[in-house]
Amino acid sequence: MVPAAGGEPVWAGVVFALLGEDGRIQRDYQFTGAEAATRAVVTGFLARLAEGKPEQIAELFAETVDWQLDWPAEGHPAVPWIKPRSTRGEVADHFRALNTFHVPDKRGGGVPRILVDGPDVVVLGEIRQTVKATGKAYIARCALHLTIDNGLIARYHVYEDSLTVAQALSGNDL
Repeated sequence: MVPAAGGEPVWAGVVFALLGEDGRIQRDYQFTGAEAATRAVVTGFLARLAEGKPEQIAELFAETVDWQLDWPAEGHPAVPWIKPRSTRGEVADHFRALNTFHVPDKRGGGVPRILVDGPDVVVLGEIRQTVKATGKAYIARCALHLTIDNGLIARYHVYEDSLTVAQALSGNDL
């Protein structure tokens, strides 16, 4: 359920309504499954990600995060935000760094696929960015593996086309 004025989902679930002979609701039962709540957290995360607000994004993460980006452990010199992280504060730093190196991209992204299995989620989509320093726009396919625990993101694993990202940031083919 989304507020009438718009915004992030505030409730997800199933409603069973018992109707009287006059067609009016006599009694209703609302069920919220773990998967619906998990999907609501991820949908909220994606909305905040699209807005590009690091502090609001970080609010959705647990204090301690299992963080992994699909890059070599030492990262890449053209991509300085790639480094180990494990706390909510470091998550905000990550998204601040992304904003520092990119300009808002007006192309818009495709609609991601969200696959939910209990507390685990896989998001399939594309990263669409434009690099400030080079002016180069890029599209990189990606997959996120998230785990939601007590309404917060406790696992954040990203698998992306890192070569495309590194090429766009370095300004040349690697």
